[in-house]
Amino acid sequence: MSKGRLEAFSDGVIAILMTIMVLELKVPLGADWRALDPLVPVFLTYVLSFVFLGIYWNNHHHMLHASKKVSGRVLWANLHLLFWLSLLPFATGWMGENHFAPLPSALYGVILLCAAIAYWLLQQAIIAAEGAGSMLALAVGRDWKGKLSPVLYFAAIASTAWRPWIAQAIYVLAALLWVVPDKRIEHVLSKSET
Repeated sequence: MSKGRLEAFSDGVIAILMTIMVLELKVPLGADWRALDPLVPVFLTYVLSFVFLGIYWNNHHHMLHASKKVSGRVLWANLHLLFWLSLLPFATGWMGENHFAPLPSALYGVILLCAAIAYWLLQQAIIAAEGAGSMLALAVGRDWKGKLSPVLYFAAIASTAWRPWIAQAIYVLAALLWVVPDKRIEHVLSKSET
């Protein structure tokens, strides 16, 4: 099966999710700087979620670029990932509107955790479809970032019970961990081209 439709569909869904999130930013009623004060938590949550969606889009693009074909299992695994990502605008709005309260912050972490697991399942489905010697399998290697992320999300979810600000710091840390470009796939692809 060709991967072109899968890429186009996934790109469209992620673009729509980013659009939904920005539409949730409400215009303040006042015309001075103080009118923006209540929007600070909403805006900060939006920025964090935009970065996470950007990370998923970027890594999804690289992962599919390293793959040659898709199977039915890959299609379902991709839908599973998009399902969890589609919940991010809701969690973003709830956490931002409630100024990082414990329950919305925990739900945000649960969604990030489930998206990380779904991404791993998609990665494994692609590797299963192409074999252990595939470019993606070679590029992923030990995948320390992929293993560390769920641990960070678990820690963030647990911390919301007593210090929600720690959860926010962990979410930012996880995003920073992935914002640094991951050259593994690009390196394997460039080696295969030469």
